[in-house]
Amino acid sequence: MSLKIFDTESDKVIESFVGAGKTTYGYALEKLLPLTTRFDAQRKLQDRKFYKRLQRDIVKGCLMPPITIAFVDKSGVNLSDRRQFEEFVNSNIDSGYILDGLQRLNTLLSASEIEGFDAKRPLHLNVIISPSQDKLLYRMITLNNGQKPMTPRHQVEILTQEMFNFTGLTNVTVQTEKERSEKIVRGAFNLSDISNAYLAFLTNNVNNENNKIVNEKMDEILVGRVLDTDISDGSVQFEDVLDLLDRLCESAEIRRWFKVNNNLIGFCVAIKKTYPLISDVDLEGFEKSTKIFEEAFDAINASKVNLGKYRRQLSREFFEKYDVLADKTSEELTEYFAEITS
Repeated sequence: MSLKIFDTESDKVIESFVGAGKTTYGYALEKLLPLTTRFDAQRKLQDRKFYKRLQRDIVKGCLMPPITIAFVDKSGVNLSDRRQFEEFVNSNIDSGYILDGLQRLNTLLSASEIEGFDAKRPLHLNVIISPSQDKLLYRMITLNNGQKPMTPRHQVEILTQEMFNFTGLTNVTVQTEKERSEKIVRGAFNLSDISNAYLAFLTNNVNNENNKIVNEKMDEILVGRVLDTDISDGSVQFEDVLDLLDRLCESAEIRRWFKVNNNLIGFCVAIKKTYPLISDVDLEGFEKSTKIFEEAFDAINASKVNLGKYRRQLSREFFEKYDVLADKTSEELTEYFAEITS
């Protein structure tokens, strides 16, 4: 029992390989259904009665609508050849992600418990093999847009937790809300803060929260921002940002600065433009620049502005123009901040 691929093509937007294939219901239950539990916080299942009709039709012999599974492959191997694509998928099936079809796979499971179910019936598949988590998330949002039980922000948080190897970092520890409720690791970053920074990175926007806009409308805006981003510009991936953050956080002072989420958000948007420059900055130089930033920021009249919003915006401004602003004195930077915020 395996998964067959009968056609492949390249997706030029996300620079990925896409295949059309099929397998059997039996294989889907054995190999694909377990992938739905890989995410701690997968989109909540709909009420079973919602899929009762599909369940009955499956037993009667219908063809279930295709599901979409995905993989991240950073090897750079050309998978345009159908046979190589098929071999990769079957060899790495346990590392796949269900991008679209969670509800259908669980409906398939319930249908399999009914007399008359035929496990040999075909199930059609779309398969995406992407070179990065960022491009895969872009496609995930386009697939799930409009499915209200799972918001774009929720999708980003899920992928942030599941697709980045935080255990491989030396100076950065990340905890979920559940983990923090059980035991707080001193100095650890909140997963929600990292995912907010990732969302800012993806949308190229530091203002992704606005209490003046209802959640449903804000979700539409976030989807639009992600889709408007030039995802083909893959010069800097969020994984690169995490590695840089890990190096910088060797300094306890820098780590404390980044734990202010608005600082981190501004930095993660700006770094797309200045990654080569800031990657070469030593810890002492970076620590000095954050202290100058704070001295200048402290001069802002807190009673006159939204400090959180200004911190995000000025952090982005500072690091986008790091080659110029990092050498300024705190007085010069204060004057500069005053000019752009007036």
